[in-house]
Amino acid sequence: MLDGFATGSSCTILIVPAKYLLFSKSPTTRAMEQSCAICITKLLPGKELQDRYKNRLRIPLPTELVVVVVATTVSHFADLSGQYSSGISGSIPTGFIPPKVPDFGLMPRLVIDAIPLAVISFAFTVSLSEMFAKKNGYTVRPNQEMLAIGLCNIVPSFFHSFTTSAALAKTMVKDSTGCQTQVSSVVSALVVLLVLLFLAPFFYSLQKCVLACIIIVSLRGALHKFRDVPALWRLSKIDAVVWMVTMCSSALISVEIGLVVGVVFSMLCVVAQTQNPKVSLLGQIENTNHYEDMDNYNHLVSIPKVKIFRFQAPLYYANKDFFLKSLYKAVELEPFLEKNRRKKIEKRAKDMVTSRTDKENGDASINLIVSELEFHTIILDCSSISFIDTTGISTFKGLLKEYKEVGVNVILACCNTTVLDSLKRSSFFGPDDKEMHTLFFHTVHSAVLFTTHSTCSLCLVRI
Repeated sequence: MLDGFATGSSCTILIVPAKYLLFSKSPTTRAMEQSCAICITKLLPGKELQDRYKNRLRIPLPTELVVVVVATTVSHFADLSGQYSSGISGSIPTGFIPPKVPDFGLMPRLVIDAIPLAVISFAFTVSLSEMFAKKNGYTVRPNQEMLAIGLCNIVPSFFHSFTTSAALAKTMVKDSTGCQTQVSSVVSALVVLLVLLFLAPFFYSLQKCVLACIIIVSLRGALHKFRDVPALWRLSKIDAVVWMVTMCSSALISVEIGLVVGVVFSMLCVVAQTQNPKVSLLGQIENTNHYEDMDNYNHLVSIPKVKIFRFQAPLYYANKDFFLKSLYKAVELEPFLEKNRRKKIEKRAKDMVTSRTDKENGDASINLIVSELEFHTIILDCSSISFIDTTGISTFKGLLKEYKEVGVNVILACCNTTVLDSLKRSSFFGPDDKEMHTLFFHTVHSAVLFTTHSTCSLCLVRI
């Protein structure tokens, strides 16, 4: 999602400076075309050398600074703006507006718009931070980012500043020049201070197309993500769809709406995955204590009279029906239908007994009531169930009760501590967890040994 957001945002940012390169209203664009060609031919090799030999260079190559200085000098002395109507930066105001306490009387009129703006600003900043943290190998703390954004909006509010948030274009430019710490922001702030106080007139003749070239070259890394889409599609089609939806919404609608669409669509995909997860019956790897999916591996051994079922998702209210249907289909036994079938057989047998006077025939008919099932135990492998809610716990309780009525035991195995604590708090194992030693086992193999040992003991008692 973050990669798609970054790529879509890069496309959006590219559209803004592109008009200074492609859609000028000047009578002739020859000077602008030449300026862009010269700037890009200087910036691209410098960036490639910077990326290839960044570990050997002690200081980053000041390619952008050199291009800006040279382009401003040439534009000033060649009078490109006067001769070719080339767009320039123009007059930049200098100095500061005196600080003033904000007008709190405007709060009732602005609060409705300010709340969603603050949420989107925070989400955008955290997303951008995580994107560069992943690239440069460090961690991001959202609380720290929230504190920083808050201070950056409270203090400047006394100086008539605009609301502050992360800036993708500026961040990409700084990252491409090798900036790693907040010291770069201090340097940038000092440069801006010098520009506002003293240097602003020197940038009067700087062409806008030169600034556009700097931004476009800095964003080339984000556009390289398009090359990763085929590999991402082969790896995970859902992730590829999330990438494309986020990228398209960010590029075609807006950056803010694209971020919201990406987050919401990602959440919907996660919910959809948990509602239709993978389920499987397990078999034992011969001469080992390990059990794997019988559909994915060959030469697995089925445990006689035992069904081992694995559900690879959290169990909660949204997927409990899918869990039950998958279990019934996998073990080929639905307790409710089995009870109805037995009741019908029992009723038919009683009718036959009452209609016949022959005792032997009656006894033979009654023996048809009890039919032996293919298995006597279901082991639920809960290793892939990360959490369970009250609906999931009720589902487990209902399974134990319903299958017990048809002579089938249900045992849990490999529950993590979160799931196990939830089951204990709900008294799933009875008062004081008295039945825990017969309902829960730490491994699937220990549950299998328990069921086979219990079956053998029961057979000996019957003999």
